Amino acid sequence: MDSLAEYTSTGPRNRRPRRTAVRAVTAGAVVLAVAAGGAYAAGLGPFARDTGPDPAAGKQARAFLADWAAGRLPSAAARTTSPGAAGRVLDSFTAGLEITEPALKAEAEAATEAADGTVTVPFTARMPVAGLGTWTYESKLPLRQQSDGTWKVAWKLSVVHPRLSGTEKFRLEREETKPPEVIDRQGTALSGDELPSLAPLMARLGGNGTDSGARGAIHLVDRATGDVERTEARFGARTVRDKGPVRTTLHAGWQSAAEQALATHAEGKNAALVALRIDDGEILAVANSPASGFNRALSGTYAPGSTWKIVTSSALLLKDAVKPDDVVDCPQYLTVGKRFQNVELSEHPGATFHKDFTESCNTAFISLRDRLYDGELRDVARKYFGVGQEWHVGAPTYDGSVPAPKDETEKAASMIGQGRVQANPLLMASVTATAVSGTFHQPSLTDGNEDTTATTPLPRRVVTRLRAMLRATVTDGTANVLADLPGEIGAKTGTAEVSDAQDNNGWLVAHRGNVAVACVVEEGVTGGGSAGPIVYSLLAAASGDPE
Repeated sequence: MDSLAEYTSTGPRNRRPRRTAVRAVTAGAVVLAVAAGGAYAAGLGPFARDTGPDPAAGKQARAFLADWAAGRLPSAAARTTSPGAAGRVLDSFTAGLEITEPALKAEAEAATEAADGTVTVPFTARMPVAGLGTWTYESKLPLRQQSDGTWKVAWKLSVVHPRLSGTEKFRLEREETKPPEVIDRQGTALSGDELPSLAPLMARLGGNGTDSGARGAIHLVDRATGDVERTEARFGARTVRDKGPVRTTLHAGWQSAAEQALATHAEGKNAALVALRIDDGEILAVANSPASGFNRALSGTYAPGSTWKIVTSSALLLKDAVKPDDVVDCPQYLTVGKRFQNVELSEHPGATFHKDFTESCNTAFISLRDRLYDGELRDVARKYFGVGQEWHVGAPTYDGSVPAPKDETEKAASMIGQGRVQANPLLMASVTATAVSGTFHQPSLTDGNEDTTATTPLPRRVVTRLRAMLRATVTDGTANVLADLPGEIGAKTGTAEVSDAQDNNGWLVAHRGNVAVACVVEEGVTGGGSAGPIVYSLLAAASGDPE
């Protein structure tokens, strides 16, 4: 019952007349996060308040960025005043610079409207350059109202980047270097040829003074002469201090099993998986499908869907706002500004909170939102699970975000891991490990990483209840795909909405022995159906606790 299957606006807004003075939207506006891998939140609250620019302009800006980030370039181009030119530039810009899955964030609170009616929406672009790193810059979307009343992006080259012009362009230059030798926790050499998910990761390992591997730069060059006018971004270390092998926390057996699980069961979809040790956070396996390009497992930004109910449950149990045996009704629908529903319109009248968890009832969890203050999920996630703190793992990571909700609708969405809650498999594997042990351990991929996190252990009574509900989700609930595996496995499924144009992402987190696992499958529809077989395959192949 993970899916947030209907999460759309309750009705159109009346378009307001153009403004004649420049105004900045001061607060309460939507921030659109288009995640690597396509995860984003849309339509959450107003784009602007009554004193700001026409909300229809903001809606078009968000739609343009969403299409661009998701690779729907013809659709993005059609939202501009010059579709032909825009389509050619958007296609050549990302391809020529080897950019994979851009992440675009519109800063709607800074939108302005000029005297001529043009609305300008600033945005931040995070462009992952294959095998090198992320190029981050800021630009602006100018939007103009057309004669038919619609808004379109006023196309010019600077829409893509403020320095892109008819006389200057960007060029990617790589400096090929030999990646460092990498060994696993037992001293076994790891090969990117045999374990393809490790090939792009090996060049990014740090913390022990070795060469980072691949190096390169993005230059602004003269279109006519090719001369470099300035360097926009540089990637990779310039010096080598130690030629010794990089010792990792990885386990060759678990890594191989993870790679095989994705190769066999991802069915051509983008997917990612992380396995780590519960007692110390050491990462045993990091796998991505496809193996090359963006590291979804460590740096992806996804709505975690119902796997986030582990954190929501913790917040409720910490303050005794609900007990497992309390009756918390599970109706088909619940309207909080927008209509929320359960997958296939399922319902469980008179269900206990324990059953709501095992059946992943969205409406039941949303009905409990008033028992948490507005920023409580953020505070619990940070204090007990380390979410949103800066992690030093030994490779680049995204460490999660749980913004305080702007309104009741967004608060309802955050209860079930939607809205602006952002995570990835690394973070959700860590959340699972913390939930079942009670103690957060900063994940690590290499030795000797700085740890600046500060967390508080979960009370034992909360851990006991979480473990019982996770176990029941396998024996009697939505994660029964794992039920016939040996060991006392606990798990939670998740299904996270992305957009009207894309199928839901599928999630599954699990723990057995001293290992916690998290897997996401983009457009996997359901967690049990897509991520379930992958996690099953991993746990079936990699038995026992790795030393």
